[in-house]
Amino acid sequence: MPRDPLKECCVSNEAPAHIPDPAPKPQPVAGPPEADESYSVLATLKSPRRLRVEVLAGLVVALALIPEAISFSILAGVDPRLGLFASFTMAVTIAFVGGRPAMISAATGAVALVIAPVVRDHGIDYFIATVILAGVLQVIFGVLGVAKLMRFIPRMVMVGFVNALAILIFMAQLEHLIGVPWAVYPLVAVGVAIIVLLPRWTKVVPAPLVAIVLITAAVVLAAINVPTVGDQGDLPESLPELFFPDVPLTLETLQIIAPYAVAMALVGILESLMTAKLVDDITDTHSNKTRETWGQGVANIVTGFFGGMGGCAMIGQTMINVKASGARTRISTFLAGVFLLILVVALGDIVAIIPMAALVAVMIMVSVGTFDWHSIKPNTLKRLPKTEITVMVATVIVTVWTHNLAYGVLAGVVIAVILVAHRVAHFTTVTRLDASDEDDTRVYAVTGELFFASSNDLYYQFDYTGDPTNIVIDMSNAHIWDASSVAALDAITTKYEARGKNVRIVGMNEDSARRHELLAGHLGGDH
Repeated sequence: MPRDPLKECCVSNEAPAHIPDPAPKPQPVAGPPEADESYSVLATLKSPRRLRVEVLAGLVVALALIPEAISFSILAGVDPRLGLFASFTMAVTIAFVGGRPAMISAATGAVALVIAPVVRDHGIDYFIATVILAGVLQVIFGVLGVAKLMRFIPRMVMVGFVNALAILIFMAQLEHLIGVPWAVYPLVAVGVAIIVLLPRWTKVVPAPLVAIVLITAAVVLAAINVPTVGDQGDLPESLPELFFPDVPLTLETLQIIAPYAVAMALVGILESLMTAKLVDDITDTHSNKTRETWGQGVANIVTGFFGGMGGCAMIGQTMINVKASGARTRISTFLAGVFLLILVVALGDIVAIIPMAALVAVMIMVSVGTFDWHSIKPNTLKRLPKTEITVMVATVIVTVWTHNLAYGVLAGVVIAVILVAHRVAHFTTVTRLDASDEDDTRVYAVTGELFFASSNDLYYQFDYTGDPTNIVIDMSNAHIWDASSVAALDAITTKYEARGKNVRIVGMNEDSARRHELLAGHLGGDH
């Protein structure tokens, strides 16, 4: 049977619907990617074909990183060199310490937005100190197992996250398509055509790289006046050097940078782990999320001490590396950083003449390839529960509206929890059993999951006045999950006892009985 990406791990409030996947995928590889010999670094180094794929993928990613790093530097309000150096150090470091092979980490817009106020209000030294502290916090979060919280992110939040990223990637290209010379448009069209059509003929060389080379050659030979990479900002002329931020090691400094560092750490972890999960799905492999979490921290610490602006995983460049170019190992990630440094420092004059139209074409196709088109097919939408569609759409809207992935994912998770809680709350029922041998005894059977949402209605489902002297509440088909449920049972017992009636609760499973015994009578107050 084909894998169904929408059906897997989907938090559904209704009976799951079968949503066929248009094309079957390979069977998952057991264990981490390194366990698959064909995708190990050593095996790739021994295979000229695989090594060529990794090398060319790294080159394409490096070219795509340059304008992104420059634009994110401008967004953060710092010199473009800080973004370019960050992309180099992040990519090279994460290639060794990260938990998801072939994923690209570099300077990102999400991180730039979070910490931009620091450089504006306090200067570059405090800015770099914030990056370093964020890295330290990510290492701590990784050791504490924060990555395990990924299991609580519903599948439809993931789908919304992916679709929102695709939209944001496309929207980021609009500034290069509005108010530009007319020649930009046919160049972009040609680039898109090359990327779409070339793989049907040959996959020896990545189509994005061919598009970049051919469009650059055409623009140079024909002397076409269009925006180039050099127009985005100055490229560095020297290697990055060790940098120690000149800030006082005081509580006041910590109070200034800590809020921004915490925000950067959480946003970076969230974006990186979501991207890692996406690559896991695409490649049908597993990755070490805990290692990826603290690895991002190590990369940010290294980046900070080399004067970089910090960053996290990049969805667009990762898709270029994994999906468009076919890379699967740490080699491509490492070479992306190395090639980036070589290109901007040693070959800066050549890189500067690359038309932005070529890179825009690449990113447009990345956007198209990233979007989960299956999720919006009429047949899919018809079969999905409305609650799932709501979660996906909310995640997309909030992410695109705020340009902040953390807000979008948080909104999606909160809405999913509310909808699930609302649905489950109505699964709890209380049934009066009239078949009792004793006239002075009334038996109630409680069925369902008792937690804060469902237990509130429990209190109102008993006839306190009309019931006889003895009340038996049968919990054989119920489970107590929290203190709210114990408090509700206490309130029921108290109300019966106030009328001179006895209540006996029977049939609890071991976990429910333990929780009830621990908390009953100790929560204080009536209902």
